[in-house]
Amino acid sequence: MALGAAPTSQPRAEPTLITYEWVALDKRNKLMKGEMQGKNAALVKAELRRLGMNPRSVKERPKPLFGAAGKSVKPRDIAIFSRQIATMMAAGVPMVQAFDIIASGQRNIRFKNMLNDIRQGIESGSSLDEALGRYPIHFDELYRNLVHAGESAGVLDTVLATVATYKERTEAIKAKIKKAMFYPAMVMLVAFAVTMILLIFVIPVFQQTFRDAGAALPAPTLFVIGASQFMQSYWWLVIGGMAAVIVGTIIGNRRSKTFAQVLDRISLRLPVIGNILRQSAVARFTRTLGVTFRAGVPLVDALESVAGATGSIIYGNAVRAMREDVAVGHQLQLAMRQTGLFPNMVVQMTGIGEESGALDSMLFKVADFYEEEVNNAVDTLSSLLEPLIMVVLGVVVGGMVISIYLPIFKMAGNV
Repeated sequence: MALGAAPTSQPRAEPTLITYEWVALDKRNKLMKGEMQGKNAALVKAELRRLGMNPRSVKERPKPLFGAAGKSVKPRDIAIFSRQIATMMAAGVPMVQAFDIIASGQRNIRFKNMLNDIRQGIESGSSLDEALGRYPIHFDELYRNLVHAGESAGVLDTVLATVATYKERTEAIKAKIKKAMFYPAMVMLVAFAVTMILLIFVIPVFQQTFRDAGAALPAPTLFVIGASQFMQSYWWLVIGGMAAVIVGTIIGNRRSKTFAQVLDRISLRLPVIGNILRQSAVARFTRTLGVTFRAGVPLVDALESVAGATGSIIYGNAVRAMREDVAVGHQLQLAMRQTGLFPNMVVQMTGIGEESGALDSMLFKVADFYEEEVNNAVDTLSSLLEPLIMVVLGVVVGGMVISIYLPIFKMAGNV
């Protein structure tokens, strides 16, 4: 270190709070039990005495043998938290106390520790958006920007309520789409497993019977037997190849922007499903932009935050291009039209909102409409997939069964 240079002071980390289980007698000499967080047992006892209780025992809560770190924090947890904190702020509960109440009711240890850490940051003087910035994966840039805008304008409770509604609606759409995709995926997986069992274990038994009988086999039976022989020899190659394709797609989608963009473009062009994904992207774009604009975020900054919230790389790139157009003075409706991705109705209603000075309200109306369209489309898809899957299962499994019984019918007719 150079002479005369002041030593750099490292910021001290905030002590981690420990959860203690306590037993104490109250003023009526009644035995009470509970939990309290503190830096050490002595401070917990002092707090109990301050509350008028006589502590009998204060012990650190034992950690569970399994799942000590807690489950992962999911977007649905953030949506529920957003509604809870918004309700408490609107009711006039101080922010630190609100975090304490919400954290104490959490069963997920990881989320509970996260909320306690955020609360400590607020207690030490950080703003809410700065404290949330410690967890950028769970509270993204859009979330923090909205909170910052609400704090700056002094309407944090209103903004938090808007954010809560936004998160709830977004998660509801995502959950409905996942649910619609889960059923056919599981049915196809079961169909694949049944087919593999028939080809590897069942058909060889019939094959030996036909060989012993010396019967001439029809073409469908020969085809199924050939498929069975191939699966018996190369089942590992088929299953390994399918697993490699699935894993490779997941890894490529996460690590390669080009691959992810190509995959997203293909998804948007799929029949039925592509339409749902496009409508979902439009709904998320309009609702997110409406939320940020209503919170007081400038349009150019709002578009930068919205780009990552569309759920689509193609639409995200289009929103960033729109931001560049708006930054040089173009109207939002004109920038939207240039992308060629937004329906004419969305562009026209956005233009009406710009001219009337009620852009946020118009965007919310568009979002409501497209969210309803997504709900209807998902319901329609579910009703269409069920009979289609039954037909596919009937053709595959039924065809195999019939091909096996054809020689039996033929031999029975010759008797």
